[in-house]
Amino acid sequence: MRPGSSSISAKLTWMNVVVSATVLVLATLAFFSWDVISFRRDLVHNLESSAQIVGTNSVSALLFDDQQSAATTLQALRNSPDVVSAALVTTDGTTFAEYERGANVAPAPVRALDPGTNDQSWISGRHVLLAHRIIFQGKPVGTVYIAAELTETGSRARQYLEIAIGVLLICMAAGLLIGSAARRLVARPIVALAETARQVSRERDYAVRAASHPDNDEIAVLIDSFNEMLGQIQERDTALNRAREQLEARVQERTAALRAANRELEAFSYTVAHDLRGPLDAVQGMVYILEGIEGENRVAERVEILEQLRQATRTMASLIDDLLNLSRASTAALKRQKVDMTAIVTGIAEGLRRGEPERRVEFMIAQVPEIEADEGLVRVALDNLVRNAWKYSSRHETSCIEFGAINRRGEIIYYVRDDGAGFDPKLNDQLFQPFHRLHSRSEFPGTGIGLATVQRILARHGGQIWAEGAVEKGATFWFTLKSGATAAA
Repeated sequence: MRPGSSSISAKLTWMNVVVSATVLVLATLAFFSWDVISFRRDLVHNLESSAQIVGTNSVSALLFDDQQSAATTLQALRNSPDVVSAALVTTDGTTFAEYERGANVAPAPVRALDPGTNDQSWISGRHVLLAHRIIFQGKPVGTVYIAAELTETGSRARQYLEIAIGVLLICMAAGLLIGSAARRLVARPIVALAETARQVSRERDYAVRAASHPDNDEIAVLIDSFNEMLGQIQERDTALNRAREQLEARVQERTAALRAANRELEAFSYTVAHDLRGPLDAVQGMVYILEGIEGENRVAERVEILEQLRQATRTMASLIDDLLNLSRASTAALKRQKVDMTAIVTGIAEGLRRGEPERRVEFMIAQVPEIEADEGLVRVALDNLVRNAWKYSSRHETSCIEFGAINRRGEIIYYVRDDGAGFDPKLNDQLFQPFHRLHSRSEFPGTGIGLATVQRILARHGGQIWAEGAVEKGATFWFTLKSGATAAA
């Protein structure tokens, strides 16, 4: 139980006490209000009776101007404990006789009765004033005024308060007894259920079960449902552990397979880099030897052989470089840093212009934001894309190569676009397959590895690449790069 919190039994006990006290207070207020209203009504009725008696007994005194007799009649009101003063007033408003219960009591106030009314009362707080018009032979001869106080209201309130306190004490005792019974019937099973839930949460032991409840009530249903839920969680936890073990086994298998594949790839790269370099060096030596041979009879043949050798060596060197790039794109560790793609593309374009200054190619290179990526791999990817655009637009007298980026729903998408030979959209799925070409070598030279290398580099940066194009209408390669994204496996 958390510090400062109370148990369910304590809450039930206090609830019983609060409910009982509230009901008692409301009932006391209701009965007291009704008693005050009834007391006032009875007092006014008694005052009316007293005023009528005084008026009847004062007719002769008013007719014969006998003030002494009228005063004696008013003195009879001293037997009424609530009456504090009285007055007998003639029809012209003159006070004929008065009565005060004590020396410090003010005379009864005189107020005009409403027309057509013989009896009227005014209540202000604890003060009551009643007026009765005296009628003799159908004519008014005077008015009796009686002032009274609700002196019994305070004593009645004290009585109700004493009764309420007594009943409240009894209710509190009953609440304690009911709370004790509730603790046995309700609180203890719930507390035991809470302790079981705490144990399960703390120890993660879903085999624990709460003790069943003997009664077939809501608490029993709650405990049974809790135990059933624990059973379901236990089954799912067991299945999850089995799945985790199977997944770990699969990860280990895949890791072992990946390591074996990496070793094979490294061995393949080593073979390509070294076994092919030896013959290339020999070919280069032959080229130098052939260049040193003198003679006029076989000059043309020698020139043709030399050109074929040079072309073969360039092709093999290009293949080796592409294979090494492909290997590095798949296995090299990423070294992330700020990369200015605009500067890289600009450098590639300048190199291409220097290599073939006679070509009329317009480069449109947009300034794009820097990204956090492996600069070497990004440079290889951009070099492949831009050189492809340069190569496949070489058959046109003039061409345009664009590099830029667009923002689509918050994602930056880069593109390299040319207006060259393009490709058949039906063969789109073959673009990024290694060693697969959509154009013959006689049309455009190449190894067919460049776009596969680009795809692997982008995948390792959490991005992807796709293309749009048509035959002789150019091509656009779209790609994304997740700056700082986790490298793909």
